[in-house]
Amino acid sequence: AKLHGISSIDLSFTEEGETDVNKVKEIIQNDPSITHVSVVHCETTTGKLNPVEKIGQIITSSAINGRRKPYFIVDAMSSFGGVEINFQHHVDFLVTSANKCIEGVPGFGLIIAKKDSMKNCAGYARTLSLDFVSQWSSMEETGQFRFTPPTHVLVAFNKALDLLEQEGGVAGRVSRYKQNQQTLLSGMSKMNFIPLLPPHLQSHIITSFLYPSHPNWNWERFYNSIYNKGFVLYPGKLTNKNCFRIGTIGQIQPTDVQKLLIAISEVKKEMGF
Repeated sequence: AKLHGISSIDLSFTEEGETDVNKVKEIIQNDPSITHVSVVHCETTTGKLNPVEKIGQIITSSAINGRRKPYFIVDAMSSFGGVEINFQHHVDFLVTSANKCIEGVPGFGLIIAKKDSMKNCAGYARTLSLDFVSQWSSMEETGQFRFTPPTHVLVAFNKALDLLEQEGGVAGRVSRYKQNQQTLLSGMSKMNFIPLLPPHLQSHIITSFLYPSHPNWNWERFYNSIYNKGFVLYPGKLTNKNCFRIGTIGQIQPTDVQKLLIAISEVKKEMGF
């Protein structure tokens, strides 16, 4: 919004804190100039799952006294396909990608939109390549992409959808991801690692753990030692706390998580903390 000179309100909360839906409600209801509301479903910096359904209800209920409901845009880049989405009737545009929980490969983004909301965007695109209404129109008229598509990514995406269906759809995949994360939390707790987030805010996509306070702890040594055992951890991205992250999505089974826990236990003993 800043880059394109669009007037906006940046409503931010602490990185590990809860989204204040009452504050969201207050701002939306008291400012009729708001035309669009955007929210990230799953924050991969922490693993936090935002209350998108509650925010959607607030947006829908704001359409009173002749006021049009603001368009609701949901960034589901890290959640789509791996988290049950029960708020679709509130959403105008859901943005996601071919990889992450869909388990395809990176290469294209996609938008799931209400047709009426999408058609109302015609003529407002600020870039040629991201004019998704023109892309949709071209596909409807010719069956073709406007520009050369990443055919290998589309083939992989189609196969990924087949595999998702074979797993039992989103419900089946959610079940496996939750098992992965519960296995991780149980094992890390036994080794005295503390999660950053409380359970009611934590998603099963990625989990952040605080750095141990032990004097022998060293992130670089820990990371490299785990890497040498065949596993990759994510460094933390918080501005106020030191932590690291472990993902539990993708082609990962609880048995894989158990192997990671064994590796962490071995490195923990090697480092003496």
